[in-house]
Amino acid sequence: MLMGEKAVENVNTTMRALLECDIDRAEQVIKGDDEIDELETLIDEEVARYVSLRSPVARDLRLLFVAIKVSHDLERVGDEATSICKRARKVFASSGGNVDSLANIPRMCEHAIGMLQDALFCFVEEEEERAYGIILRDKQVDTLNRENFAYYIEEMKASPDSLHACTEMIFISKSFERIADHAKNIAEQVYYLLTAESLKEALRE
Repeated sequence: MLMGEKAVENVNTTMRALLECDIDRAEQVIKGDDEIDELETLIDEEVARYVSLRSPVARDLRLLFVAIKVSHDLERVGDEATSICKRARKVFASSGGNVDSLANIPRMCEHAIGMLQDALFCFVEEEEERAYGIILRDKQVDTLNRENFAYYIEEMKASPDSLHACTEMIFISKSFERIADHAKNIAEQVYYLLTAESLKEALRE
């Protein structure tokens, strides 16, 4: 949960850096990523120690498996936030410290953070129905990302000088889409933990 809180905090700070064109906030996220990496390593070590000492079976073994998978997704969320901030620095530099348009990116961030928070809530409170709903919400973020791509392509056509900044914004949008994907992955793992069934199979039924 500490790892999840730090990941959500980093994504929030990333969005504020973009909204306010704040290079200091961007640097804060980049420097803070090491804390998330260290927590993933700690979780891996704790799982290995528990397995060697307790020989867990059934649901306990699923919990350990899911803990490793969830921590990996949270580490990737931190990586994506860092990637966004590194690209934001380039946008700030090329545009004189301003971002002309964030298009749908604030909405994407809002969805992604909500999905992450709900996925972590499901993990703690063991709510499989909410986990199921998170999967369906991911499609909204995918749609917003596609709209952003089309928007920035048109911007580049209309203003060739914006080529560099718009290219970076396309990658930034994609990173927010990936953050939502990681939230979806966590929800899938929580569903598996609670039901011992694959959510992908449940969605096909």
